[in-house]
Amino acid sequence: MSELIVIGYQDPTVAKDAYTAVQNLQNDYVVNLTGLAIVSVDEEGKTHVDTPSKIVGVSAASGALWGMVFGILFLVPGLGLLMGAAMGGLLGKLGKSGVDDQFRGQVQALLKPGTTAVVIMASKITEDKFADAMQTYGGTLLKTSLSDEDEEELSEHLAGAQQK
Repeated sequence: MSELIVIGYQDPTVAKDAYTAVQNLQNDYVVNLTGLAIVSVDEEGKTHVDTPSKIVGVSAASGALWGMVFGILFLVPGLGLLMGAAMGGLLGKLGKSGVDDQFRGQVQALLKPGTTAVVIMASKITEDKFADAMQTYGGTLLKTSLSDEDEEELSEHLAGAQQK
């Protein structure tokens, strides 16, 4: 099972410090990351994504899944604009797996102009240690889960969509 966590911050400096803390938690085996990024929205409402470092040990499949989930959350302006049956099927699977329109809407509502978020996808997380370490930074936390079955099915759909 993977956890998708978005922590929103009003102060970009605090967000960068929290991002560094998550990296340290990976080094301490508190979290096993499959994706990590900082997303900021400037005063004009443009979204900026920063992934300052490569995450060690991420397979191509989990990296592709992270990219797809991340894109759906932040980079796809409207589901009606998407074309193709393969992408439609993939979005349908995502909606059933926890990354639904409601969660997506909560994430987008969290990211107002001038805010920043740390976005985490983890295959393993020690909840109590993670919460204790991140409590220092505050922020607004959103979380959803993808079951192993959902991840496998999404990866298969993603592989099929890429081959077409």
